[in-house]
Amino acid sequence: MSLAARLATGPGRSIAWRLTLLLTLLLTIAAAGTVVAALSYGQTAATRAFDRLLTGAALQIAERISVVEGETVIDIPLSAFGLLSLASEDRIFYRIIGPEGQTLTGDETFPLPDASAVGEGPLLYDTAFSGEAVRAIKMQRFLAERAVRGPITVIVAQTLRARSELASEIVARAVIGVVVAGGVTLALALLAMHLALSPLRRIERAILARDPKDLTPFSTTTPREVEALVAAINRFMARLDRRVGAMQDFVADAAHQMRTPITALRAQTELAMEEDDPRKLKTLQRRIRDRAIGVSRLTDQLLSHALVTHRADSATLEQIDLRRVAVEAEREARRTGGAEGIELDLPADPVMVQGDAFSLREAARNLVTNALAHGKRPVRLRVSVTGDGKALIAAHDQGGGMSAVQLERIGERFARDASNPQSAGLGLAIVAEVAGFHHGSIRTATVPGEGFEVGIELPLAEARPTGNPEGDAV
Repeated sequence: MSLAARLATGPGRSIAWRLTLLLTLLLTIAAAGTVVAALSYGQTAATRAFDRLLTGAALQIAERISVVEGETVIDIPLSAFGLLSLASEDRIFYRIIGPEGQTLTGDETFPLPDASAVGEGPLLYDTAFSGEAVRAIKMQRFLAERAVRGPITVIVAQTLRARSELASEIVARAVIGVVVAGGVTLALALLAMHLALSPLRRIERAILARDPKDLTPFSTTTPREVEALVAAINRFMARLDRRVGAMQDFVADAAHQMRTPITALRAQTELAMEEDDPRKLKTLQRRIRDRAIGVSRLTDQLLSHALVTHRADSATLEQIDLRRVAVEAEREARRTGGAEGIELDLPADPVMVQGDAFSLREAARNLVTNALAHGKRPVRLRVSVTGDGKALIAAHDQGGGMSAVQLERIGERFARDASNPQSAGLGLAIVAEVAGFHHGSIRTATVPGEGFEVGIELPLAEARPTGNPEGDAV
């Protein structure tokens, strides 16, 4: 990763800081490219301008060459060097060569161009003379007089100081323009960025101004690019609201539901302490035991309900074989006591669903416990695939089932059986919440003479081999 990338993505860097850094980097690269282009253009422009002066001077000299009485006369006009003298710091050289190669005037030692570069028209070339780099032009004029026949070669040269100064001036002006334009562009970009990020600051102010207890969704108007952020914040606040609500409900329910049985248990205990009749004392002891079992079951189911509610928002769903869930739920029910004689009815093929293993196991255990507490043994925990592409895990007992009123209230919390002090009224509420969490539903069925069944119906997932569910669950 480059240094700029590390700086831009470092911890704690704001968006404005990152954009400023990246814009500055991009403008620097653009400015460097512009300077390179300006340097190339400046050198080319200076070369073309002074090459035209050299060409004009050579033409003027060539036009003033004549033959008088058999002698070649060279009349160099002052105007020819007047053009070149505009570059006051440059030195000017010339050489005129006759048809037979003899130097007629000028510097005899001035170098000619390479033989490979010789052409018919004017030829511009670079060379070195008198310890300096020079630019020269070679031009020929053909004489056809009786005494003089052949080409007359005119060479005019000039040092490169003025060219370099002109190129530097062009580059300097370009650099000044680039710096000014870059600064203005960066300032405008920062202003635009400040305006573009104003919705984020508005959201920040709205969050800071809110009451900590206010978890209602945001209703502020935001650009399309920020809508996803606001939607994510609203989803998070909705989940947080559900969590807080569930926690408050749990605390309120626990305080209310635990107070009554504990008060009753305490009253029975005080009566037992004052009772001397062995038969009445035995009765009170049985009541105390029943109340203690009820309190224990209520505590267990309150904690189970709270945990299932928490996992509904946090657990990751994965493919699970319902046969394995049934095996683990049956073993858990037997381990906690009072669940002997449960039968398992499992298919040979895997029954795969997308779900949370812990929540499904808790629901199945509560199905079994509810059937044992309110139904008639034997109790069978079965797993099957229904005809509409759904999976079913259900507890079946030989009792008469639930009344119409109970069926209407199925899944409600604390819809307990008043005749059973050990009933916590949370078993089927946990089952209903797990079913909703898995996009399923509670299913009940009463068959005369065959008993009552209640279970969870879930969407099937793509099956995959899982082996022996009882062996996997060990």
